[in-house]
Amino acid sequence: MTIETSTSLRFALLLTVASGFLDAYTYVSRGGVFANAQTGNVILMGIDLSDRHWQSALAHVWPILAFLVGVAFANLLKSARAERVVRYPIRLAVAAQVVVLVAVGFVPASVPDALVTVPIAFVAAMQIGLFRTVGTLSYIAIATTGNLMRLTEAAYAGLVDRDRDARRSVAVYAAIIASFAVGAVVGAVCTRAVGGPAAWIPAGLLGAALVLFFVDER
Repeated sequence: MTIETSTSLRFALLLTVASGFLDAYTYVSRGGVFANAQTGNVILMGIDLSDRHWQSALAHVWPILAFLVGVAFANLLKSARAERVVRYPIRLAVAAQVVVLVAVGFVPASVPDALVTVPIAFVAAMQIGLFRTVGTLSYIAIATTGNLMRLTEAAYAGLVDRDRDARRSVAVYAAIIASFAVGAVVGAVCTRAVGGPAAWIPAGLLGAALVLFFVDER
């Protein structure tokens, strides 16, 4: 049941909305640093380095490093040596995100931004390392470039090659991309409105995703 839940579209949409929300959240409230989109962090770091803004460039380094560690940890959780200790790695990853985001919501704006962006980047990396499929389709919840590419490929196959499966894939990718965009919009609006505690909103979305595992088991 765990595999079916973690590869369902509803699970993917909850994760993707939360991911779009979090990138907007950290960008708006934490010095223009992305929590999930490490491509954006690399680009912004390069711009800061070109302008010799060393401190600003360094702010983008920490979440990148945390992301690398998170991916490595996700691979450890999937390994045979961890199976004897961690029975449900996907549930652990989602629960870790919820805990981190609840804690982040209490962090005042006066503390260094890295105390927020680093743990979020770490748990986001765990997420991408553990679940990247909807049914048989590959997707990425924390970024949208790859999803846009797959949407276009599926649309081409559906329209030009008359592939019925590809047409169904278009609907899935369109929903995922739209959910990421909605999450980003809502994240920006809520963060500007309430500040740090806005992190509790994606925590609630991920909590709902976690509940799906137990609902499906019944």
